[in-house]
Order: sequence, then structure tokens, then C-alpha cells
Amino acid sequence: MKTRPSKPPPPAPAPPEDDWPDATSLAALRAWYEGLSSREAVHRYLASARAPGQSSRGVISALRRQLADFARRRHREDLAALLTGPAHERKKCARAVARAIELLPSLVLPEPLIGDDIAAWLEPRAVAALQAQGIKTLAALTVRIPRRRRWWAAIPGLGATGARRIELFFAEHPQLTERARALIAVDEPPDTLPWERLAVPQELDGSRGAFRAPRATSTLSANNDYDAVQAWLGQHESSATQRAYRKETERLILWAILERGRALSSLTTEDATAYRAFLRHPAPRGRWIGPPRPRASPEWRPFTGGLSARSVAYALSVVGALYRWLIQQRYVLANPFAGLKVRGAAPTTALATERVFAEAEWSMIRIVADGLEWSYGWAPSAAQRLRFILDFAYATDAAVGHP
Repeated sequence: MKTRPSKPPPPAPAPPEDDWPDATSLAALRAWYEGLSSREAVHRYLASARAPGQSSRGVISALRRQLADFARRRHREDLAALLTGPAHERKKCARAVARAIELLPSLVLPEPLIGDDIAAWLEPRAVAALQAQGIKTLAALTVRIPRRRRWWAAIPGLGATGARRIELFFAEHPQLTERARALIAVDEPPDTLPWERLAVPQELDGSRGAFRAPRATSTLSANNDYDAVQAWLGQHESSATQRAYRKETERLILWAILERGRALSSLTTEDATAYRAFLRHPAPRGRWIGPPRPRASPEWRPFTGGLSARSVAYALSVVGALYRWLIQQRYVLANPFAGLKVRGAAPTTALATERVFAEAEWSMIRIVADGLEWSYGWAPSAAQRLRFILDFAYATDAAVGHP
């Protein structure tokens, strides 16, 4: 996983001239809020500007919508609600509206970040269609768009017109598009890639994770979540163990980035609960589920199907062990998977929660195992197999009841 340094976004451009009403239009609107009727306000200030056949009430309503849209584009829903309140109560909020009119021109257009919720930037109809497919953040959405024709065809409820508006949104924010297209660093990117082929911006790599512990107290030199996970995997000498643990942690990291728009070190307890449900039914299927393929294949997917209760429990036990280790190394402050239960999983016994033997007893067992050939006449291959089993059990905390 490569990390791309974040560049500070350029300042938002000033609003176009036709995006803000002129002085006479604002004077008419203020007069209407102060108590004049629509006809009086328009006749006094906009008599020559009114189009033939246009009603005075229509002129005032259009001005209110124009200001409300201006406020919404700047994510000020509070001001938009103020400007579209009931007409018969307008005199009560005249002073508040006057202050809003003074404030709005000074507001700059906000810059989107790749981890933002799509609901903050896109139209409600498009948001509903995308969320139904598990696309909740701009990070997840951008995986579908770059250099992919008719990317929207597989999303029910999102037609060509809505898709074009989304494409225009990214075109209007080139710094976001650059960051988004770097998220998947290939020419024809599939929906999901192995983690070593992802190029993740700093917002999602964990270098500024919400639950990172103070750097000065950490025993890890890792600066991001990927390096921290690699350090944890390196604690296990067995290649089989590394592969098994990598599979579970990779699934979690990909899900956190693509579905939640979060770094591993920013996941919450609510995210952990959502991940448990996701493991049973990974969705959307086209992104997450596929037949077994080499990691270099464009058809590679993290899952071959939904997991059983036993497999879900195992996956959560692995990521829980990862977080416990990261806490011990003072890399993160909390384990969001702590206490998470899996319905239908086989219960574990008390032996599964702690080692059966104390450290001194393990040392004695290992001394005996080291001398099996010359003390007990064991064949070297058999003695080596037993020592491997003992080392594996000790290193992985294997106990009765573990899957």
C-alpha cells in the first residue's frame, strides 16, 4: 500500500456574478421581509426588471430560492431553512435574514475530501441509489468512475443523467479527481484490488488516525496503518499463519477504505458492528465476491462468498488480536471489536481465554522438546514437527476452542 501525501486544496473561486442577486433585488427582498407585500416590494425596487407576465410573488419566491441554493452549496442548511421559512412568519425573522444576507457573500465554496459522505455533495436521488449498493463515501464512489464507460449501468436507480452530474462534480474538483484516481493505481482498475496495489491518500492511511496514540509513546516506528499491520504479521514466523492473518486484516482494511471512507486506526465500535454484518453478506457482490483467482488477476476478489458464523467469529478474533497488539505497542488507543459477539458461533471454553501453562512451564516443555532426538530416540523429522507445533501454539495463543 503506497501513501500519497495530501496537498492543501486551492482556495475556492469567488462565486460567479449571476450566482448572487444584485443590490436592487436584495433591497426588494429585505423590504418584503420587513412587511411590504410582494407587489409593493417589487414595484418599488424591481418594476423595470420584472419580466412580462411574471408575478410579484414569483419574483420574491425566485429570490428566496436563489439565496437558499447559494447557502446549500456552501453547506449552510441552517441559512437555507431560514430563507425558505413560511411567508406569513417573515417579519419575525427579518433581522436574522438581514444578517444572513450580509454573511453569505463572505462564505467560500467548501472543498470536498475523498472520505466525505456522498450525501454532503450529491443529489438525494443519486445518493439513495448509490447507498443501496453500499457506496457511501466519495472514496467508494470514485472506484467506479475513473476511465470506466457506463459505470452507472449496474446501479439501479441511477441513470445516465444522474451519472453525468456526478462526473461533472468530479470534473469541477480536479484536486479531488487526482486524489481519487490515485486510489486505484492501474489503467483499468477493477472495483477491488489487493492492498499492496492501493495508493492511499493520507486521509485514509492512518497517519492521522482518529484513535492513534501519541507518537512519542509508541514502540512502533510505523507511521501508517499498513506498516503497523505488516509489523504485526512479521511477529508470526509461520508463512501459513501470515497468509491466514493477512487475508483477514486485508479484508478489513479494504472495507474500511472503500465502504466507510476511514483508516484502520479511525474505526469506531459502530464500524465494527457493521463489519460483522458485512462478513456474512459482502455487498455489493460484484466488488467483493468472486471465484478464487491469483492476486494479480483483475478478477481477484477478497471473498468467494458470505462467511458462516464460525468463519465470522474467526475473522473477528484475528482482527481483535491485531488491535490488542496495536494497543500493547501504544499505536492505537482502543479496540473497536472488543466484546463483539457472533450469533450462532460455537461457544468457547474458559481455556480459550488464557494459556494453560505458565511461562516457566513452557520453558521446561521447550527444553524437553529440544532434546527429543538424543534423550528419547525420536527421529529428527518427527521432533522438528512437534517443535513447530509447540512454537506455533505458543506464538498464536492457540487454546481449546480456537477455530
